[in-house]
Amino acid sequence: MHLILFAPEILLIAGCLAVFAISLGVGRARLAAFVTLGTALAGLAACAATLVCRGDLFFHAYRVDLFSQLFKLFTMLGLVAVVVFGRQLKDIRADVRPEYFLFLLLGTFGLLTLVSSIELITLFIALELSSYALYLLVPLRQERSGLRVQMESAAKYVMFGIMATGVLLFGMSYLFGVAGSTYFRDLAPALARHWSDPAAVVGMTLVLAGLFFKLAAFPMQLWAPDVYQGASNETTAFIAAVPKIGAVAVLIRFLLCATPADHVLTAVLVIASVCSMFFGNLAALVQKDVKRMLGYSSIAHAGYVLVGLVTLHAGGYAAASFYIFGFVVMSLGAFLVLCLVSREGENVLVDDLAGLHARSPLAALLMGASMFALAGIPPFVGFMGKFLLLTEALRGGFVLLVVLAAINTAIGIYYYLNVVRVMYFSEPGDRPAVRLDALSAVTGVLLLAFMLLLGVLPARLLENTLTAIQAAVIWK
Repeated sequence: MHLILFAPEILLIAGCLAVFAISLGVGRARLAAFVTLGTALAGLAACAATLVCRGDLFFHAYRVDLFSQLFKLFTMLGLVAVVVFGRQLKDIRADVRPEYFLFLLLGTFGLLTLVSSIELITLFIALELSSYALYLLVPLRQERSGLRVQMESAAKYVMFGIMATGVLLFGMSYLFGVAGSTYFRDLAPALARHWSDPAAVVGMTLVLAGLFFKLAAFPMQLWAPDVYQGASNETTAFIAAVPKIGAVAVLIRFLLCATPADHVLTAVLVIASVCSMFFGNLAALVQKDVKRMLGYSSIAHAGYVLVGLVTLHAGGYAAASFYIFGFVVMSLGAFLVLCLVSREGENVLVDDLAGLHARSPLAALLMGASMFALAGIPPFVGFMGKFLLLTEALRGGFVLLVVLAAINTAIGIYYYLNVVRVMYFSEPGDRPAVRLDALSAVTGVLLLAFMLLLGVLPARLLENTLTAIQAAVIWK
């Protein structure tokens, strides 16, 4: 039974070992891509098969339940999509592509273990494993015109990551001092008794600040635009979507230890949310590079996610989880088109999308749908996600926060619809046609279908997410 509980992780470990063995040879990039895709699909199937499983592993430091498996399922969906449309790796040297796929699998393995960790040391190790793999993916991009922007981006990523790690560990030390234990089952009751103690408030605040790095939320957001712009298109697609699922899961794990009466914690989340939304949206207005624009956009979306977490209530957590699931689909749809439009892996400017409706109708449709969804326009998942978040915040009495979030949504509409305008109302000029192979076309259609289905029929996923969050409370 224990092997079944750990099946997705075992499959990823096996895939990592296989790709590592492949990387010892020469000219095996295609084989590494094939093994990685097979591992991702097998892991996805294992996550789906273990959705109803429940149990503890490794001396109760690792929990498998509906909460963990639901987040793992979307993590594996993101990995499958990235591997499918990024399997050519146009901007990664052929001799390091097997290593690229190895780091991709290792990072995903770290994220899977992250969402099941219910003990601080286990959680920290999983968080660092997922982070180190991403640090190594960013600089693998080829140099262009003598510029090494990928190295600058990687350096910034590592430096911000080190700072976030220090803040996180410092906060964990306070929580350990308050609870006398590193297990969440002991941490939550201890915090409930000691919320009047400054050590508990400072510890939780520092932990949240450290975790904001993964989510690219204020005040740990400054790395995102540079890393998005400097990394390869495929790497950016992964960083933009998949790690944020794990970040939201861990934030919910910690916030489940709190209660709606924790006003200091609520104030911290409100400030982070508002600053993230305004910083991201206002900075995105003037961007010409699509990836950099999406980098600032991701900061704003982190702020939207925090709108749900501010409530410190299961309904708000469920809305935030639903939104991050939808955000993964929306982001991957946009990055699929960027990978297709980019002929040699170069960054895509907004003007490079001119006349895309004539050069590739399906790519233009997918990009347009992604922009509409990110802007929060019905009937796509972005609208439903924002509606659920604002409803939960309004129910919690955060009227001003709802108004500010609505204003930011209006700001975001401008730069998202500008992309749509360029695609459909600008002439293509001498820009070449964009060709989609069968696998990329199928992936694009599926992403488009998910954006519509989650926007029109959200009830099933939302109910399962709420059930999962209620079951994640392990100390009652």
